[in-house]
Amino acid sequence: MILAAEALSVVVDGRTLLDKVSLSLAPGEMLAVLGPNGAGKSTLLNALAGLTAPTSGRVTLDGRELSTWSPRDMAAARAFLPQNGALDWPLKVERVVALGRLPLAGLWGEARDAETQAIDEALDAMDARSLKGRVATTLSGGELARVLLARAIVGKPRVLIADEPLAGLDPRHQIDALTRLRRMADDGRAIILALHDLDLAARFATRVALLADGKLIADGAPQETLTPTRIAEAFGVEARVGADADGAWVRLLR
Repeated sequence: MILAAEALSVVVDGRTLLDKVSLSLAPGEMLAVLGPNGAGKSTLLNALAGLTAPTSGRVTLDGRELSTWSPRDMAAARAFLPQNGALDWPLKVERVVALGRLPLAGLWGEARDAETQAIDEALDAMDARSLKGRVATTLSGGELARVLLARAIVGKPRVLIADEPLAGLDPRHQIDALTRLRRMADDGRAIILALHDLDLAARFATRVALLADGKLIADGAPQETLTPTRIAEAFGVEARVGADADGAWVRLLR
């Protein structure tokens, strides 16, 4: 396993946001974290990224507690894409993506040709090469989401943690982004995403973790986890689930 949480709890102002959550992430897996608003998805991802200290339990990367990692080594090993990513500086798209290379640049930076190639590859991976040269603050929400995904993967991290990376993307680019992220997982990276769309999670994720009220109520293959009973328990809605040649699917009824 690359990344693991053991009995992870986070309590803030007397409120339990995560309650003894244990899960792990291995190379080649794409884990979708699902749950209603307030279930603890963002808290879990922030704790897994080392940005929120647990009240109890621990998170390890390569078997080492996150607190033992230097910020530079951590940034090189895992990338984190926060929810509702914003950009305040009028930087060109390629400079925004280049920020994701800083942990790898070394004291004197890296060769410009190598940086340019890495940036172009990351933009290509997110269908965003056509945005190169534009000022990032002038992009639409969906365009910026693709650029920020490119920034997250440009350093080729072994672990990618992304909180609602599909926000702002139209349906075509949602499917395209998940297809490309799944391909990265199939190539040996470990990817964990917080999502709201149950059907897309069922179709693309190798595993699904279902949260409700800060507790992990299911963790496993999509067809095992996304059952009508568990969906009703977590979300309070009825659903029909099944599978076809494209994989598992979920249809919300009411």
